[in-house]
Amino acid sequence: MKTENQTFGAEFILLGFFQYGQMNTVLFVAIMGLFSVTLMGNITLIHLIRLDTRFHTPMYFLLSQLSFSDMMYISTTVPKMAANVLSNNKTITFLGCKIQTFVVLTLGGTEVLLGFMSYDRYVAICHPLHYPVLMSKTICLSMVTRAWASGSINALIHTLYVFQLPFCRSRIINHFFCEVPSLTPLVCKDPSQYEYTVLFSVLIILLLPVMVILASYAPVVIVVYQMVSGKAQTKAISMCSSHLIVTSLFYGTALSTYTRPHSLHYPEEEK
Repeated sequence: MKTENQTFGAEFILLGFFQYGQMNTVLFVAIMGLFSVTLMGNITLIHLIRLDTRFHTPMYFLLSQLSFSDMMYISTTVPKMAANVLSNNKTITFLGCKIQTFVVLTLGGTEVLLGFMSYDRYVAICHPLHYPVLMSKTICLSMVTRAWASGSINALIHTLYVFQLPFCRSRIINHFFCEVPSLTPLVCKDPSQYEYTVLFSVLIILLLPVMVILASYAPVVIVVYQMVSGKAQTKAISMCSSHLIVTSLFYGTALSTYTRPHSLHYPEEEK
């Protein structure tokens, strides 16, 4: 009990991403500049989708949810990271770290929206006549609810478990935000069994959407290849290409980061 009380009242130190001394001001301006552009881009996108009735379709509804999730994601991590670049005090409270971990895990889990978006493309191209039924407003709301619910439940389980463990080693987190893999090295007892649980959870959250995406796009490729009209082929490819690029970037980096064996984890590379 004494250890838990000390842990709850303690602060962590975020080692940060950059350690360049005199370049800190330049890095702060660059980080906040990119953050502002990204934030305004997402806000503008959501606003335009709400205003223009031409965008009141399932695809743009899912896109607005993804945009909102990404906007919240960077707002949870980047401002603190930017502040730490200029500040000598790089601490974060126990409660603050706990909240940040929960929010980051929740928002990461909602990226299953990418899988739902691939299903939307599959229905639009392979079953266009059934599109209003298969992608009705009720189904879209159900998809979004499931995405947020699954992300929140997974985040709650991991957050509650990790932060009830005693942290009695170094308080320095070798990262620029609080994340489960960067917190487990600070735990007193051997966390290897829990790390297997994390790996299993990550595989489910990442691999299931990837499987949905592959299963959705396989028939799309066949249908596009069989199209006689070159214009129709170009339109179909343009509908899917940007989604495939984003999907590859997100799931490719996530799988390479979170599914490697513990012996191959290098904090600097992961940051």
